Amino acid sequence: MRETELYAPVKSFLEGQGYEVKAEIVACDVLACRGDEDPVIVELKTSFSLSLFHQGIARQSISDDVYIAVPRIPGKRFLKALKDNKALCRRLGLGLITVRLRDSLVEVHLDPAPYKPRQSKQRKGRLLREFARRVGDPNTGGATRVGLITAYRQDALRCAQYLSAHGASKGAVVAKATEVVVATRIMAADHYGWFERVETGIYTLTPKGHDALCAYQGALEKT
Repeated sequence: MRETELYAPVKSFLEGQGYEVKAEIVACDVLACRGDEDPVIVELKTSFSLSLFHQGIARQSISDDVYIAVPRIPGKRFLKALKDNKALCRRLGLGLITVRLRDSLVEVHLDPAPYKPRQSKQRKGRLLREFARRVGDPNTGGATRVGLITAYRQDALRCAQYLSAHGASKGAVVAKATEVVVATRIMAADHYGWFERVETGIYTLTPKGHDALCAYQGALEKT
């Protein structure tokens, strides 16, 4: 497959919209003009790539109407790539075109437009609550999600520390001593396998819980 195979269908599509279309004008793969309007620029590539987005961004210094165009390929993998790259184009203010080469079908999936992200108050609130609850700074930026110290894990570690020092205890006693209000809920849920209920409302620490205290030693103090 060559980029040149995309040109004829794209040119025909734009001419159908009333544009005069020419190829390889200075650095632009496709340049389309219609009256006094801003020119439409289309950059052609055989697949999505970082260089394609770089070219599209560079052309935005010439016109606001910049599109990238790639062949449309059958299969779920391409549909996933199309969805992801459409989101990226939206953020970059680029338009997105696909060309189905077997019948020259041109589809415009996105027109260029300024991007203004819609912020989620719910997600922002969740981030700020986690930030406020987190004791110190026990993680290293860029680490994988596995084993990260969250505020929830820190609360569970406080409960584990208390049980390690005092033995089996009532949830209410652990909550009061550790100031972890949801201590009973954490020990009952036992997401990490650290706790075992020995009687109604009374919990003890499992061997896995003792191991966790060693593995996460200092997690509550590190800053």
